[in-house]
Amino acid sequence: MRTTTLGTTDVRVTELSFGAAGIGNLFRPVTDETASAAVEAAWDAGVRTFDTAPHYGLGLSERRLGAALRDRDRDTYTVSTKVGRLLEPDPEGGRGDDLAQGFAVPDTHRRVWDFSSDGVLRSLEASLDRLGLDRVDIALLHDPDHHAEQALTEAYPALERLRGEGVVKAIGIGVNQCALPARFLRDTDIDVVLLAGRYTLLEQEGLAEVLPEAAARGRSVIVGGVFNSGLLTDPKPGAMYDYAPTPPHVLDRALRMKAVTERHGVPLRAAALRFPLGHPAVASVLSGARSAEEVRDTVDQLRRTVPAALWDGLRAEGLLPPHVPVPVAVPVEEADRPQDESRSRGGDRHGGEHG
Repeated sequence: MRTTTLGTTDVRVTELSFGAAGIGNLFRPVTDETASAAVEAAWDAGVRTFDTAPHYGLGLSERRLGAALRDRDRDTYTVSTKVGRLLEPDPEGGRGDDLAQGFAVPDTHRRVWDFSSDGVLRSLEASLDRLGLDRVDIALLHDPDHHAEQALTEAYPALERLRGEGVVKAIGIGVNQCALPARFLRDTDIDVVLLAGRYTLLEQEGLAEVLPEAAARGRSVIVGGVFNSGLLTDPKPGAMYDYAPTPPHVLDRALRMKAVTERHGVPLRAAALRFPLGHPAVASVLSGARSAEEVRDTVDQLRRTVPAALWDGLRAEGLLPPHVPVPVAVPVEEADRPQDESRSRGGDRHGGEHG
């Protein structure tokens, strides 16, 4: 599987990253064996980048991911986790579940927002304990939307010190919006942005500031939420879009996209997975999975060759703006080659993102 480096660091990431929220019992439970098999399938497919967080299953995701990776050579894979939510035992918990937060786990702990310097250190120490690892490669500020000033003035300097001491190799922010990561790219020295749902086939809000800022500064973006909550896997009435019911005009647009991609023999979800990698600032696409079958399907879709005519067809139908960079078709046999140069067509090195 193709790899690249994050920004100016020596942290290598595969073009597909494994999102570990699913093995933290996102929405429904999975067994330890199923979770382990999902990580194993990702490894067998060449995935070497794994993303988790304390938030996912109240630490269950970190524990399961760490257990699945424990016998692997630590220098052969990249792990990212997040800070900003401390897990504290809840003396009143354990009687119900955590489904209000999206996870099918007992509510034994409560999340406490904390972007203080001490909170960052405590969070990372607890994450390392749950993972059973001596280090993480990437530490991300997790959803500091309502704590922006503390994240900038306390949490970020703490991460910067940890990076300087070699405790972590890369630092950044993981969010579902664009204004805050653009500010961090301008005002701090972060290495990476994990941007969920804001640079997809359906919407390219990230092109306004985040992606051009990252490209101009030599920083990287990892794109998550490429299916916009599942709409781009199977658009139909009742499908969800960004965690809410899909508006009729958005569903119509997704169905028109599906018709174009299928005319070219490509499933819509394959085009959705491949699309973000057309921008030179995008280092990896993050996709979650809860089973080996889901992992293998995702890998199969990503390995499909998406012809240039498909992107041209979307543009001709008015479904993709003309200035948006798109991927160059890469033969499957090249998929295992390290690749650091631009992968986009149309526009200059920065992908013509200001159109």
